[in-house]
Amino acid sequence: MKLLLLAAMTPLLGADIDLAGQGKLTPQNCDIKVISTEGRKGIEALARPTADATAGSVVWIEGVEFSNGAVELELSGEPGPGAGEAARGFVGVAFHADTEGKRMEIVYLRPTNGRADDQVRRNHSVQYESLPDYPWFRLRKESPEKYESYVDLVPGAWTKYRLTVDGVKARLYVHGAGQPTLVVNDLKLGSGGRIGLWVGPGTRARFRSVIVR
Repeated sequence: MKLLLLAAMTPLLGADIDLAGQGKLTPQNCDIKVISTEGRKGIEALARPTADATAGSVVWIEGVEFSNGAVELELSGEPGPGAGEAARGFVGVAFHADTEGKRMEIVYLRPTNGRADDQVRRNHSVQYESLPDYPWFRLRKESPEKYESYVDLVPGAWTKYRLTVDGVKARLYVHGAGQPTLVVNDLKLGSGGRIGLWVGPGTRARFRSVIVR
């Protein structure tokens, strides 16, 4: 896979990640394949049934160290084949991860919640968590509403996703909006590390047009 590594290390420039290339993506607990939609190539990632239900699955982008900056892409998520009733099509970005892929911060979407008839589910459309110490259920219990919010989502639909990180602050912009959908002012890790495309349990996810700045 072609990576513009010089640009990736320069905050003012963008590194276009060629997801359809070979050799620079490392799937963890998921299976990936190249796809083409609307004349644009990307990848599809299907979470394995054996994946850790807490950590989920990740497609690591090798050769790119991410601390502060922005990640822009288009993604979609929907429950995969045989997914359980609790599946939401979880999909997002993992960052500040360690080399073993056990510690990471994640900002992700729950697409099936976006237009649910239950308002409480709608309020849980977007989520931040930091693994392994601050999973979503701990954050929801200890700080209700602080690390999740609502945004309109459609399962399986391409969605514009832009995440900015500055020190311990993160902002998620969805659908090209000028104002963030989610504001996090106290990232739990807040240091450089690996970056990857995150896929939750029971999810079929797609990714394209990835740029790391």
